[in-house]
Amino acid sequence: MAVQMINRVVIGLLLPLILLGLSACASVPEGTEHIADPLEGMNRSINRFNTDFDNTIAKPVAKGYQAITPDPLDRGFTNFFHNLADINSAANNLFQLKPGRAITDVGRLCVNTTVGLLGFIDVASDIGMPEYKEDMGQTLGYWGYEESTYIMLPMLGPSTVRDFIGKTGDVFMNPIYYTSEGIYWTLLAFRYVDLRADLLRATKAVEEAAIDPYAFVRESYLQKRRFDIYDGDPPLEDDPFLDDF
Repeated sequence: MAVQMINRVVIGLLLPLILLGLSACASVPEGTEHIADPLEGMNRSINRFNTDFDNTIAKPVAKGYQAITPDPLDRGFTNFFHNLADINSAANNLFQLKPGRAITDVGRLCVNTTVGLLGFIDVASDIGMPEYKEDMGQTLGYWGYEESTYIMLPMLGPSTVRDFIGKTGDVFMNPIYYTSEGIYWTLLAFRYVDLRADLLRATKAVEEAAIDPYAFVRESYLQKRRFDIYDGDPPLEDDPFLDDF
């Protein structure tokens, strides 16, 4: 039992990092950020391994899933997992002293779980309820742990020390963690394949356009997380050139 619990926590910690890393490739906010990458040599080696893993296993599986899954069903699966994430988002909005957003998250959860058939239909978005997507990494950033060393994890992709620590709390707020062994592993695997399929086009664009894919993913990930922490409105960084005027 103890070994099974440890396995769940470890995988529960790591899978969200994959999702964050992949989603960073889908949308790159404008702006710059101080890059804390003292482990760049090791990170680049791990990134090369990850690229081989993705090309050999993850991407072919995702393409197969996309080929056999009708678009409405694919969207329904994505909505289902987003609905579960609203639980974690509500809790972290409370931790960040944003009760209004937390109430909206709970409202989304109630609407989509009932009217939206367990979240397969995103009724809440259709009626104008925003989706905030908060997590413990953002909460740590909100309370001052903003700058963090960038790390590339084997098979799991980009992260920071802060985000890795933050996922400890996120694991226990995910209802999937409390399901039976078979359901737990099935849902986790399915979640990864579903997201990887959704981002096939975005990652292809990165591969074709980026001169240095490693640097592109690193900067995209760090920028996205900075924007997430500041709810899309990060403060302007100090410019020493402007100080002369």
